[in-house]
Amino acid sequence: MIAAESPATLAGLVGATATGEWFEITQERIAAFAEATEDRQWIHLDAERAASGPFGGTIAHGYLTLSLLPRLTEGLLQVGGVAMAVNYGLDKVRFLQPVLAGSRVRAVTELASADETPQGVRVGMRTTVEIDGGRKPALIAETLALLVPAPARE
Repeated sequence: MIAAESPATLAGLVGATATGEWFEITQERIAAFAEATEDRQWIHLDAERAASGPFGGTIAHGYLTLSLLPRLTEGLLQVGGVAMAVNYGLDKVRFLQPVLAGSRVRAVTELASADETPQGVRVGMRTTVEIDGGRKPALIAETLALLVPAPARE
């Protein structure tokens, strides 16, 4: 875990890393994501056809894996004195390897930047999603969040 007393102390931790727990990507989760996004390609849902397809089985949507970043990185960055954290966006995302249904993934994240702004501290994280037993990661993403400090108590 990367721990900071306050948003203002994050700059001194740039370069620190943390690793999350393994998390299984089930076929049920893939199917639910397909329904939610209306992306029902056979590579995600048709186990029989996908078994003889290019990946040897059904795979998670790349955007499903990306959407799990909050879950995969949960607890990896602890910052005191924060009123709220707001998703600020993405600078770069690369999908490098498909995630087969039933695979386990985890996040390895690095605090890449911590920049003071008038609203708070804009935090950049470089996160790699590893696949258990995989040679290459599923994805690498550079994410941004704005940490708004809690009002000072008197």
